[in-house]
Amino acid sequence: MLIAAVSDIHSPRFFDQYVKAVEDLQEKPDLFLLSGDIIYHGRVEEYQKAYNVLFGKITCPIIACFGNEEHGQETKMLIENQNPDIKFLDDESLVLEIGSKSVGIVGSIGSLDRPTFWQRNNIPGIYEIYKNRVETVEKLLADLKTDMKILLIHYAPTYKIMEGENPQAYPELGSRAYERVIIEQKPNLVITGHSHKGRKEAWVDTVPVFNVAFPLNRQIVVIDTEKDLKPGLEKFLE
Repeated sequence: MLIAAVSDIHSPRFFDQYVKAVEDLQEKPDLFLLSGDIIYHGRVEEYQKAYNVLFGKITCPIIACFGNEEHGQETKMLIENQNPDIKFLDDESLVLEIGSKSVGIVGSIGSLDRPTFWQRNNIPGIYEIYKNRVETVEKLLADLKTDMKILLIHYAPTYKIMEGENPQAYPELGSRAYERVIIEQKPNLVITGHSHKGRKEAWVDTVPVFNVAFPLNRQIVVIDTEKDLKPGLEKFLE
């Protein structure tokens, strides 16, 4: 199975480069994943622009989670209503039949170990929200009885994928609490974003984590599940 994925286009900021990246995509994916921050600062109209680039080229299911740039229920609802061909997962799961396999996807914005200054001052109960979300994601993964499990999450679910960022910023880029969830629930792969200067790939135990942030990769990331999900020498050198 071929999975294509991208996040952090922050349209219109990286829109032109993203258009070229889609044009350069040679593979025909079986699944296309959007891991949040497709738009910049809640500019809802930019999401449809980003989708229009895929229209006609991408014929497989398109699944998305939200990022922090798509924050707020009103923004999320507008994006969903304007992009009905994309299935959005907001602390939710979905099961697809792709070829002969059942594929379960859990989608979430994720959590931060230390909420940002803005979040601490504007979102009541944010610490509890982030703590509860870890438990929600764990239950959603545990409930999936599919041939393949995918965690689609915006904020980084492990500090390992952040290497290259300022270590002091790690707690505001993601949460290590998901490492236990990944180890215990063992999804086949994790797709994340948000970290623009981190690593492209890391391993949590035997689970591969792919950072598909566009500013980092400068292309649509394509994952071949028959080849790219097996631990290699890199894992043992971490």
